[in-house]
Amino acid sequence: MLAARRTDRLESIVADLREQGGRAIACQVDVTRREDLEHMVERAVAEFGRLDVLVNNAGVGKISAVADLDVDGWTAMIDVNVRGVLNGIAAAMPVFRRQGVGHLVTTVSTSGLKIVPTQSVYAGTKNAVRTIMEGLRQESTDGVLRTTSISPGFVRTEFTEPIDDQAVRDQLSKSMADFGISAESVARAIAFAIDQPHDVEIGDLTIRPTVQG
Repeated sequence: MLAARRTDRLESIVADLREQGGRAIACQVDVTRREDLEHMVERAVAEFGRLDVLVNNAGVGKISAVADLDVDGWTAMIDVNVRGVLNGIAAAMPVFRRQGVGHLVTTVSTSGLKIVPTQSVYAGTKNAVRTIMEGLRQESTDGVLRTTSISPGFVRTEFTEPIDDQAVRDQLSKSMADFGISAESVARAIAFAIDQPHDVEIGDLTIRPTVQG
């Protein structure tokens, strides 16, 4: 089950997976809308019979100095990066509990591990999620739920597109182009965490370019 706001890209990926013999369906989702995630989970269960893993990967980085007072950007990051994760948890948890098994994977960031100028609010949202996931882990030691937080460093994505500050955008874009790792590298790390036996939980996983400071 593939979910995102832009269905044109989803349909292309679905077609590619099907050509390779896989099963896949696409669902348009805005993670700030709880009903979208509930619908996605319902479709997954209807199509595949169960929900094994939910990967919370949506995120936005309106990177800027706090003094710039980008209040709208702050709100967007809180809504997507924090509330979006909570909406995913709320949609998946009842199914996991009913099945007696499930795995929540959430993308955090190395920005929450090393705080740098212009990323304080973004890092704050990521550390909020890190705290939520750790608290959920401690509340879920009955063997039903596994939780994994993965913190990528520089990855070659479209992360810099929403950044309004041209200098900040150019600097981050250059770092991505110079030494960012591929999205596939992060996907392999997530697959590794998922592939462990159910009595093994990889709670935190950091993946970054070898040259990243």
